[in-house]
Amino acid sequence: MRGVRRGDRDAAGGGGEVSGGTRFIADRMLGTLTRYLRFMGYDTLSANSLEPGNTREDTALLAIARDEGRILLTRDRELARRGGDRAVLLESEEVMEQVRALSRLGLIRPDIVMDRCSLCNTLLRPATDTEIEDADYVPGERAGLVFFVCPACRKVYWMGSHGKNLRASLRRNLGSP
Repeated sequence: MRGVRRGDRDAAGGGGEVSGGTRFIADRMLGTLTRYLRFMGYDTLSANSLEPGNTREDTALLAIARDEGRILLTRDRELARRGGDRAVLLESEEVMEQVRALSRLGLIRPDIVMDRCSLCNTLLRPATDTEIEDADYVPGERAGLVFFVCPACRKVYWMGSHGKNLRASLRRNLGSP
């Protein structure tokens, strides 16, 4: 498949079937994709959470993928080669093409579910009235909106225009639900 090289899909679980349980770790070149995957509900770690400047970072990413049963997403050919059937090489720089490639491989189902923090990957929980009031960036008109909060970093989320725009972009570019 152009733009993507993938070893044995069965090693990732699902044998090419969509699996919400698929877990990823992404290299530093895939920050935007990492956020998209989190918005789609996928447990996605980022190399950006590792200490920068570690000359053995690739080895650390491979170990995390192996030890935690994650699929390594990378734009680095050598790292993908070293990762074998636990790695996916994404050749495109465009996030929608990256999402399309993962969808074609059956690794994701592209839809916005917003149940993970896009910043730290923690599962969201319903927000309390106090948490909503304390966030100065929530909309003044809240009728019909459901709010969630990240218990780790305290960011408040809701399906507002940003989430709707992401969902529309996925539909437009990928024909997803």
